[in-house]
Amino acid sequence: MMFKLEKPQKVCQIGSFKVGGQYGENPPLLISSMFHNGDRILESRKEGKWDKAKAEEYVKRQEALEDMTGIPSIVAMVANSRDEMARYIDWFTSISDRPFGIDMWVEKPRLEAAEYVAQKGLQDRLVYNSITPWDKDIPGQVAKLRELGIKHVIVQAYDVTDPSPQGRLTSFNKMMESVGEGTFESVLVDTSVMNLPAIAFSGVANRIVKEATGWPCGVASSNGTYMWKEARELFGTDGFAAMNAAGQGCSALFWTDFIFYGPIVAAPRMFPAVVSGAVMAATMGFYETGRLPSNENHPLYKFFGEFAEKLKGGDEQSLPVHD
Repeated sequence: MMFKLEKPQKVCQIGSFKVGGQYGENPPLLISSMFHNGDRILESRKEGKWDKAKAEEYVKRQEALEDMTGIPSIVAMVANSRDEMARYIDWFTSISDRPFGIDMWVEKPRLEAAEYVAQKGLQDRLVYNSITPWDKDIPGQVAKLRELGIKHVIVQAYDVTDPSPQGRLTSFNKMMESVGEGTFESVLVDTSVMNLPAIAFSGVANRIVKEATGWPCGVASSNGTYMWKEARELFGTDGFAAMNAAGQGCSALFWTDFIFYGPIVAAPRMFPAVVSGAVMAATMGFYETGRLPSNENHPLYKFFGEFAEKLKGGDEQSLPVHD
């Protein structure tokens, strides 16, 4: 079979949503970015000033799209220091009761931010992004996160000496020697996108890692789409938006359990794009296994319930009748 995986798959529970599982079983978790460099709502990173009204509008719009589509989502907030991230966490938790992510490249302030989360008693809601191959002290980081009670982590898998899909598995296995299988409730594997066409390699890596380990895998497909800077010049703003949505919607077909989709401002385009990929993945999964998603909140049921009932009943599908 092309899409079905032989190894039992782990399904991680983060807040009210499920991440992972067999191909097409659950729609991918969408992870947006806020307070990244270039984010227009950020007025002064150093002074801790941002447009709170506009930021809240974006968060509430993403939550409304999540409720409408059945596609789960979180906001990953970008910061350079513990104090900066603390401001964002305080603000976010004052307007929302949903899970959130921290997105910090440097290990020390990232750990300090996790410590702040633990002090606030928010461990259940945090998605820690991420433990990377470039971190200086992975065992020490893991020990500290465990001590803090952090439950959900993203592990980045990439080997500069072997950038192939198989190299992602080698990297992840090496990382897990330090992380340990039972340390965290959720281990989400980021298979490291390099550019737009290489999203395909990350998709293949998703399949390889899921088949070998069962852990949920995902991609930062926005790294591929937004890095193609010439696309804006070639196709204009509308053309770039179409390419971006198509590239990330296609990612949902590549054994993908979560997608970093980039700036939250793009949510109105990203959710419909990923609905398209998610309902096709669910139908392809049905074709191979004869089973529809067990997730009752799946967009297949929200938007194509009649079609799903026909599949469930074994009815033959016919072409629509036109006037």
